[in-house]
Amino acid sequence: MAPTTAPSKLQFSPAGQTEIKRLLTHYPADRSKSVLLPVLHIAQAEFGGWVSPEVQDLVAETLGISPIEVYEVATFYTMYNLKPVGKHVLEICRTGPCMLRGSDELTANLERITGAKVGETSPDGNFTLKEVECLAACGFAPVVQVREQYYESLDTTEAVDAMLNDLRAQIHRPILPWEMLGEVHSQQNK
Repeated sequence: MAPTTAPSKLQFSPAGQTEIKRLLTHYPADRSKSVLLPVLHIAQAEFGGWVSPEVQDLVAETLGISPIEVYEVATFYTMYNLKPVGKHVLEICRTGPCMLRGSDELTANLERITGAKVGETSPDGNFTLKEVECLAACGFAPVVQVREQYYESLDTTEAVDAMLNDLRAQIHRPILPWEMLGEVHSQQNK
């Protein structure tokens, strides 16, 4: 029989651990749940763009809270992906102003071009389509958000093609919270 090795336990990168410790200093010691949202963002960035049940368990363990407290939050907010996603998650605004300006047509166009339906990932793995509530850019409707970038006025095929071409050209990896603050750390899962 070949020797078996136990799968390695999930853990945050050293930079992720440092950032979590820094975030925890902003709250009383008995209020670690207060940092749950940013820690879920760190987890999602470090573990492939989604938070599996195992990753949610790691977050719970890290914060000293029960797993159900993490599951409740992760399933409530659309910003957390609960299954694997493509290289780019296209969050399509579906509220009134965007609908009046053509978000339904935009969604149909994106489904046709990418080959993915809302909630699915394109066959090439590049795009996951996701409908979300208001992105607060009503004056530039219809709008799609991809990570921190807004793509606005997507009411023509040319505008949609330009957005998709821009995204295809990007070398993507998640932007980690400390990088947004201008701090550079190595990343475990590039």
